Amino acid sequence: MNIVLRHTALAGICPFVVFLASCASGSHSDPTSSNADVDARVSALVSQMTLDEKVQLVHGNGVPAQRIGGPFPPGVNGESYIPGIPRLGIPPIESADGPAGVTVKQTNATALPAPVALAASWDPKVAALYGGRIAMELRTLGFAESLSGGINLTREPRNGRTFEYMGEDPLLSGRMVASLTKGIQSHKVIGTIKHYALNDQETNRIKSNSVVDERTMRETELLAFEIAVKEGKPGNVMCSYNLVNGTYACENPYLLTTVLKNEWGFVGVVQSDWGATHSTVNAANAGLDEEEPGEVGGEAEREIPAFTPHFSSKLKEAVATGTVPMSRLNDMVQRKLHVLISTGIMDDPPKRGGVIDRSAGNIDALSIAQQSFVLLKNVVPSSGQKAVLPLVSNKLSSVVVIGGHADAGVLSGGGSATVPAENGNAVANCQYYVNTAMGGCATWYKSSPLVAIKAKAPNAAITYYSGTDANAAATAAANADVAIVFATQWEAEARDLGSLSLPDTKSTPIMAEYDQNALISAVAAKAKRVIVVLENGSPVLMPWLDNVQGVLEAWYPGVQGGQAIADVLFGDVNPSGRLPMTFPQRDADLPQRLVSHTNLNVNYDEGLLMGYRWYDAKGIKPLFPFGFGLSYTTFAYSAVTVRSDGSSNVSVHFTVKNTGTLAGAEVAQVYAMLPAGLGEPPQRLVGWSKVFLAPGQARQISVSIPAERLATWNTGKHAWQINPGKYVLRVGGSSRDSSALMQDIVLDSGRL
Repeated sequence: MNIVLRHTALAGICPFVVFLASCASGSHSDPTSSNADVDARVSALVSQMTLDEKVQLVHGNGVPAQRIGGPFPPGVNGESYIPGIPRLGIPPIESADGPAGVTVKQTNATALPAPVALAASWDPKVAALYGGRIAMELRTLGFAESLSGGINLTREPRNGRTFEYMGEDPLLSGRMVASLTKGIQSHKVIGTIKHYALNDQETNRIKSNSVVDERTMRETELLAFEIAVKEGKPGNVMCSYNLVNGTYACENPYLLTTVLKNEWGFVGVVQSDWGATHSTVNAANAGLDEEEPGEVGGEAEREIPAFTPHFSSKLKEAVATGTVPMSRLNDMVQRKLHVLISTGIMDDPPKRGGVIDRSAGNIDALSIAQQSFVLLKNVVPSSGQKAVLPLVSNKLSSVVVIGGHADAGVLSGGGSATVPAENGNAVANCQYYVNTAMGGCATWYKSSPLVAIKAKAPNAAITYYSGTDANAAATAAANADVAIVFATQWEAEARDLGSLSLPDTKSTPIMAEYDQNALISAVAAKAKRVIVVLENGSPVLMPWLDNVQGVLEAWYPGVQGGQAIADVLFGDVNPSGRLPMTFPQRDADLPQRLVSHTNLNVNYDEGLLMGYRWYDAKGIKPLFPFGFGLSYTTFAYSAVTVRSDGSSNVSVHFTVKNTGTLAGAEVAQVYAMLPAGLGEPPQRLVGWSKVFLAPGQARQISVSIPAERLATWNTGKHAWQINPGKYVLRVGGSSRDSSALMQDIVLDSGRL
């Protein structure tokens, strides 16, 4: 959700206990499937409802924390509330933000790693665990609806909400959000995917116009939504603030009805983002089913145009006059009831007053973080014989930890995805890390990496330097066995980054207490061994990369982040994350050179070349490619074969062997090079498998590739099609694995 106004175990293997902590409470409920009994029950309910009752179910009653004079039952403190109809057994529906955990204050909810970290796990099972944890806590607190499931692709990595999404590839994003949604809805909580669609930057997000051709939208961001809708079957799809080709997304009939409802068969609820409704008749007839936040009341409603309600008295009047047909209102209500019944909420609504099991939440948060970190660099120092990581505690006599408030805690992204720090913000100074667009400071969780590092090496002398004095930190590092520098890049809703460079006091004074690049360079110039740990939500530039020996990408690692970082640094966990987005060498390598604050047209001039496809097509060498990540062990691929079933469904078979000395996980990725002359990017991700292997173990892997993953969009027929010709399949450890194995197969043409 967006809100416009606010007051302020074995190495590399997930411990089995994590699955006990978030075991599903039931099978996945499918709110988009057709069921005769459910349909009959819905029809019977609608036939008994008055016009006022129908209208009541399709709009919110404001944001409980902000509404002035609104009638809310005690305990309602989420983002929306829709009263129930007791005489018909229809329960009230309360929703809360939940991209990385329940965002409601004073609930003791678990702060999970950021969604971008989840994407870096490349593991749908972890995504289901993640969604299940959020849903259990929402339901415990009385919420029936989760406003999570962000899927907007990383077209513009400087987007302030990149950390809320799942990266730059439609298949990775779609599959991960689908599994997340299944995890949520298996606990009788409505899952929401958002922001539909092409809402890929925060600058001018409420009035910008995404200008994009049909083929580009269908093969990039809409493909991600298509996969998530068809596989995850969410109860809600939230439409976005922006316009798409001149029409607001929440009153865009092509997006809401032609594609989502008619083509994809979505029978759930299309819900507006908060304040994204601009009309009554146009929005309703285009396919919007629920307006949020609805009636806010008081000065907020009178003074903020975005909070003007359109689906209460205005919708009733429109139905009475026939400008919105009664059949359309009935359809809105039927969709809502279908979701409530199919998810189990109608017959078993959540109850307020429960207590969150924080111990179980911490187990899940730790496990997810451990599986999300990406080891970007790990080389042998000039004076050593082994790679700098993992650290060996009994061989360390002195360690210097520097910067990033590592003595206090770990960073979180800002805005409506922030889970409150229930035991207090670890960094109280609000002079820095301030979101000027929305108000409020950054949240730091009290999970100190310094404390966890000290526990791993109890016999070593471990000292901490804040980083504000680069010379002092560098001098101390020169005499230590290893220096660990923590670097942070904060981002937040409602503001975009000016650059992917780490902050400094001149260009980004609200985000920095010192020049982080200068600090790292100063330490690297004197220290024997330097490890940089990154806490960030987007790619960062690394001008110092050649001068450090190790780089660990920890993202925003959640409430157990400090412990997870230490676990990976000392080898108790073998890192298995892979990048869900490309890290460029410089800002100038991005398709959009600048994020314009004056041009309201956001032109998708790069077409199909989103993410790694841009770098591949333009021959630009990235800092780190999509899908990249190192391990403390090594893997080898062999024996690749490719088969087709005659209907253009392809299966790729190959063997992966752990050729190192430690247990670990490899993300085996399959990319397809389509026939020449189609105007397609050089390659696309078409499948993957994450496999855990003991030292010396080999396993045959099969990756099934449905024909849809090899198709292109035909704008003349407005349909997917398979093109005849030779398809080359590449199997390896990243999008630019130089040792990737290749096999080709010839497919016939066909319309899907």
